[in-house]
Amino acid sequence: MRNPLPRRRVDGILLFHKPAGVTSNAALQQVKRLFSAERAGHTGTLDPMASGLLPICFGEATKFAAELLDSDKRYLARVRLGERTDTGDAEGTVIERREVRVSRAQITEALARFRGDIEQIPPMYSAIKHQGRPLYEYARKGKEIERKPRQVRVRAIQLCEFEAGEALVTLTCSKGTYVRVLAEDLGEALGCGAHLSGLVRMGVGPLCLEQAHTLDDLAESGEGARCAWLLPVDSLLLDHPAIRLPDPLALRFLHGQVIQYGTGRAGKVRVYGPGEVFLGVATLEAPGTVRPRRLLRQD
Repeated sequence: MRNPLPRRRVDGILLFHKPAGVTSNAALQQVKRLFSAERAGHTGTLDPMASGLLPICFGEATKFAAELLDSDKRYLARVRLGERTDTGDAEGTVIERREVRVSRAQITEALARFRGDIEQIPPMYSAIKHQGRPLYEYARKGKEIERKPRQVRVRAIQLCEFEAGEALVTLTCSKGTYVRVLAEDLGEALGCGAHLSGLVRMGVGPLCLEQAHTLDDLAESGEGARCAWLLPVDSLLLDHPAIRLPDPLALRFLHGQVIQYGTGRAGKVRVYGPGEVFLGVATLEAPGTVRPRRLLRQD
């Protein structure tokens, strides 16, 4: 039996293009092995049937992964009209078929109803817990559990193509949005039923799929090339404004001390020291109070 390769410290973020048919955790473990990394995690599960951007954090970047969980997500969704499935997506069994008699204009009009703050009832085929067990376990046994509606925000939604009963839709939405449920609700709004037949995650916060690398890219490249693809830790935090501390204050900040510095709107900020060295994340509190939240290890 071959001995496993020794693990090493790796810090940074890899923008990974997850293929369809693979779980997020399985993709994470494959990438982690290729980097021989001691520690790695992803920034939010992508359904197995979906493909697209899965940011993978290594080492110190895992401290800041939660910051990206709250970011908006951007998707390209393919919706099959006229068919409902028991799971709301293409992995389920078709439970109803209806005739499709809708125009492009009608779809565009229906999509507008889902723009803004809306309520969704989470699907039974989801990992939400009920009495300590995920809902999908009940669903597989044919049991229906009452679920409370949840509010989500759809910032943008637009029809790109409509052909042969399939609508291609782009959307930007808040965390916790179920695109499967959006597809089903769109089908009901059009009176023909629908399910999600394909999904690609195009972006998470400031990060884009265009910069992502596939498993083949990683497997066919040497260690040097793979490491060169890693983004710095603060790439996860570009949605937050930055403040820069002079030397004495930077040292106090790294020791976890609350400091008085600068002005600005209250909220999360990226904090840098001399030489543009990233120090961590803080909360800026009025008037000019900088409270450390997470600190980057400084070697």
